[in-house]
Amino acid sequence: MSKSDVKAVIFDLDGVICSTDIYHEKAWACLCTSYGIPFSHEVNNLLRGIGRKESLDIILAQAGMSFPEDVKDKMLQYKNNLYRSFLEEMTEKSVSEDVLSTLHSLKKRYPLAIGSSSRNTRLILSRIGLSDFFDAVCDGTCIRRSKPDSEVFLKAAALLGIPPTSCLVVEDAKSGIDAAFSGHFISAGIGDAALSDKADFRIRRLSDLLNIL
Repeated sequence: MSKSDVKAVIFDLDGVICSTDIYHEKAWACLCTSYGIPFSHEVNNLLRGIGRKESLDIILAQAGMSFPEDVKDKMLQYKNNLYRSFLEEMTEKSVSEDVLSTLHSLKKRYPLAIGSSSRNTRLILSRIGLSDFFDAVCDGTCIRRSKPDSEVFLKAAALLGIPPTSCLVVEDAKSGIDAAFSGHFISAGIGDAALSDKADFRIRRLSDLLNIL
């Protein structure tokens, strides 16, 4: 890949731009305690990059339990209310200097977008002071299928008006790398996603993108 191949960069939000993992895990743990569902850090790791409904299905499958759909709907609302209350702790300081400086450097050269399965993406961007920073935002309110489906990235690319083959997706979850791969995107894996053999590049920190590009 040459520098000229990339015309835009699409970022996952959680774990890439900022970290909300602790709030997700805390909210799921509270929910599971309330309903007597076994939950662990290992189970939580299976939920990375996965939508809320799909995450609950994974939790219940791991526990060998099931609930009626109307109860599951109440459970999902309860979890989301808890999660949103925990997000109140986030501020502009929740974004590292490495991330901020990298974003500002890239914005001078490329259109930038967010491609996240979270329905709370715009709330999070507001809390961390990046509401108006990105050229396009595609989140869980815009899609029907969560990662590893490539829908969220395809729609983000369409909003930018740039074909997938010219977009670099930055992901921290293997499901996100799978989504990028199936959508014919170039991808860079950070964190757990760097272990995926489908990632075109592997980075330790966001500023490593400046070397790639």
